[in-house]
Amino acid sequence: MSTLGGSPLASLRRITSTRPAPVVGERCEMCAAPIVEEHQHVVNLESRVLMCTCRGCYLLFTAEHAELRYRSVPDRYLSFPGFDFGAREWDELQIPVGLAFLFKNSVQDRIIAFYPGPAGATESELPLDAWDRIVAANAQLDHLRADVEALLLRGADREHPDYTAHIVPIDACYELVGRLRSLWRGFDGGTEARAAIDDFFAMVEQRSRPAPPAPESPMAPS
Repeated sequence: MSTLGGSPLASLRRITSTRPAPVVGERCEMCAAPIVEEHQHVVNLESRVLMCTCRGCYLLFTAEHAELRYRSVPDRYLSFPGFDFGAREWDELQIPVGLAFLFKNSVQDRIIAFYPGPAGATESELPLDAWDRIVAANAQLDHLRADVEALLLRGADREHPDYTAHIVPIDACYELVGRLRSLWRGFDGGTEARAAIDDFFAMVEQRSRPAPPAPESPMAPS
């Protein structure tokens, strides 16, 4: 008669007792180190994928002008109190809804516009001459960092009479789009989606500071 030590049950116990503990919580997608829920992101410039990272990996890709495949997403929020933008400029962008975010894609060397909807983020073919006119009237937009920041635009309506613009982290835009996708109802998004947009812009306003003078401006600090 076999002893317990040589039985299949004993073998199973030995295997399970020496098995590594299961991974609990999120992990850095670069080094697999544990990360907290509120973590930072790195963008893969070729695939446009956002990667969740630990602080150490995040800091490896913060050099703005280095030739890197990845870029760290900064956490700054900028506002433009004197933004020269109105209904005509909005129409020129050919965006069918009252919310959009634009960013510079360094790989494709062009400006790309996205707007939210029931299917997520929809890409818009942005007329480059329209963008050039907006930048010419608002030189502070030169502060926009390629790939990792977006110009967030909100159109005017009865509840929000002014057109607004902010520079925000690109991951914040994708987070908003994901939330709106789960809430969107009907053509205009519905009550819950509009409330989520209002909450998001309240957060952006709270975190934003006025954009500094344009880099080439004589008023810009040396």
